[in-house]
Amino acid sequence: MRKVKRKILIIDDNDIFCESVHDLLNDEATEVLIANTGKEGLNICAEKKIDVVILDQKLPDTEGITLCPSILDQNEQTKIIFVTAFPSFNNAVEAIKVGAHDYLSKPFEMAELELTVKQAFRTLELEKTEQIQNYRDNQETEETELVSGEGVFDEIHKMIDIAASSEAPVLITGETGTGKNVVARAIHYKSNLPQKLFLTINCAALPENLIESELFGSEKGAFTGATASRKGIFELADGGTLVLDEIGSMPIHLQSKLLGVLEEKRIRRVGGESFKPINVRVIASANNDLEDAIKNKEFRNDLYYRLSVIRIHIPPLRERKQDIPKLCEHFIAKMARDHKVKLADSELNNLLDYEWPGNVRELRNVIERSLIIQRGQPLKPSQLLRLNYTTERSNANIISNNEKEVIPLETVEKQCIKQALEKYNCNYSQTAKALEISLSTLKRKVKFYKLAVGSSINKQ
Repeated sequence: MRKVKRKILIIDDNDIFCESVHDLLNDEATEVLIANTGKEGLNICAEKKIDVVILDQKLPDTEGITLCPSILDQNEQTKIIFVTAFPSFNNAVEAIKVGAHDYLSKPFEMAELELTVKQAFRTLELEKTEQIQNYRDNQETEETELVSGEGVFDEIHKMIDIAASSEAPVLITGETGTGKNVVARAIHYKSNLPQKLFLTINCAALPENLIESELFGSEKGAFTGATASRKGIFELADGGTLVLDEIGSMPIHLQSKLLGVLEEKRIRRVGGESFKPINVRVIASANNDLEDAIKNKEFRNDLYYRLSVIRIHIPPLRERKQDIPKLCEHFIAKMARDHKVKLADSELNNLLDYEWPGNVRELRNVIERSLIIQRGQPLKPSQLLRLNYTTERSNANIISNNEKEVIPLETVEKQCIKQALEKYNCNYSQTAKALEISLSTLKRKVKFYKLAVGSSINKQ
């Protein structure tokens, strides 16, 4: 991608001064433009996004102080460096009052001007970073809104308030797509940590041999490729909130280390000899099979009880269909702000009849796709549901041609897992993600159905 040059505009009627500044500041990263009158300079500001203006006080057609507000009307982010050969305290104060970023008195050294311009660019960068962070904070705050029908989430709201007023670990359970991360964010922003870091790590998405270093950090030379010491996510989240998503996928040998961190509030990097104190609010999330993982010796009983000091369960969308109208209204308002879009009652009934295996995430995706694909037409997301269902049946290749024959669910599930493993070359993490189940669930299913894995899948 072509890098956009920074733009400096000199508005001064002294040609020698303009050329000198041009030669000093114009380079591969910066384009310097010249205007000899206020009107000419203002026209350039209207046509181009100017980052820094070097503005003379005395111009043939106006004064710099008069021109300042008009320049800022074109782009309020522009930094104006006011220069004058007639310096006075009153002029400096007046320049700052009308929006100038800095003030220089002629004559000055070119090195002084160069430093002032660099400081102006640095201010622009800091302001942009702050604006981006504020935008992210606002977006994250918006994402903590729990949309539900009357009375449906009353108990969950109560538990969020309890969790926010405590520093105890929280365990959020529910199927994929129910909104566990939204609940975690709500706890964070309602607590006394809203301005602190909120970090999430998906335990199922990390290779097993890297989880420990990602969580706790590593020292230089701790393993092949560790060319420098690095912090883990626990250190990065110090003072804030850390969400351990898909906690059930964490390898059993690391669970005892996590338990130690929660109990002792300190970590030791991989390859390190000393402990580092940490103060992190831990929220874990898992789908409904965590208890099964305990029974199968895939998850530690003591870690489960330590994480679930406060337990919040989010029911699947099929068990709270009264939320669907409110959710649809919320997603449409958020994604189609420039359009007056409303779902017909018949369309809402179609959505209420669907079982929503992907829960709220699936509903959001269907609404978003419908707004894009059916633009200018009556919104009918249920048509996309039928299309998805037909495509999935066709691709799965596991339903009998005899419509009267009922295929056992176990057979369908076994074949579905086998085909997914084949597609992803036995990559458990990718397969689990595609099937929208946890890594521990996939491993248990493979073991239960006796699916041989390796370079290929047993085609039995």
